[in-house]
Amino acid sequence: MKTALFVSLMFTVVSAQEIPRSEYPQPQFQREQWLSLNGPWEFEFDDANAGLEQGWHSGTRKFTRSIVVPFCFESKRSGIGDTSFNPWVWYRRSIALPPEWKGKRVLLRFGAVDYRAMVWVNGQLAGSHEGGHVPFSFDVTPLLKSGANVIAVRAEDPPTDRFIPRGKQYWEPKSRGIFYTRTTGIWQPVWLEAAGEAYLRKVRITPSNDGAVRFEAKIARPQAGLEFHAQIRFGSQTVASGMHRAASDRVSLLLGVTDPKLWSADSPSLYDVTFELRRGGAVLDRVQSYFGFR
Repeated sequence: MKTALFVSLMFTVVSAQEIPRSEYPQPQFQREQWLSLNGPWEFEFDDANAGLEQGWHSGTRKFTRSIVVPFCFESKRSGIGDTSFNPWVWYRRSIALPPEWKGKRVLLRFGAVDYRAMVWVNGQLAGSHEGGHVPFSFDVTPLLKSGANVIAVRAEDPPTDRFIPRGKQYWEPKSRGIFYTRTTGIWQPVWLEAAGEAYLRKVRITPSNDGAVRFEAKIARPQAGLEFHAQIRFGSQTVASGMHRAASDRVSLLLGVTDPKLWSADSPSLYDVTFELRRGGAVLDRVQSYFGFR
């Protein structure tokens, strides 16, 4: 536990340039307050599949390896570079939340974990996910405590199972022909972000070449009196803005942009948009995004 805490404290003083893939992972849905969890994690192979029964998620067992996230253990950049069959693997690291996040909802996000993932925070199950190619997240607010918090991840990827989606990942020990070495476990960025007591889960943007833009938002933890706001900018100029009151966990808003600049490879014109969820004049959640007319 002391080792994990040291890793967490070390990361508070490491510059962003030293964290692998330190850019925000989802620029089309970006919050201001976020914390990258890329970098060194404790790591362990579990070839006997004993970790669940022995309670490795509790943090009482010391892991013997370290891995650099978000690189899979088969990759040399992970610090391991082992391409043999290892169907079950475990990750663990300790984090401390920024003081300014007090009172916020905290979301734990994964870019992708191949193939099945289970996630614990402070020994309590946050959730599970199946599918190695898409992002997923958990609202871990109820599981957090003051000071150090421990995140544990168990990943399962049966290497010889040819019925799960695997693209061109090979199901034999060594790659050959058009097939690639397997990717097991965490292989995309991991991060935390802070949101309001009610927050935007996702916003679908549908622009039309006549300048009409429809925003369809899904709200987490909806409550009475919420307003969904959107402001569209081109460069430094605001070109459209509007609001619609939310009566449920879904709300849509239609705005219009005069003389829209169309996107093309030769002229890649993009519009920035800020989404806000407000109640009683207070901003509960703010997300930055962008889109183009095509």
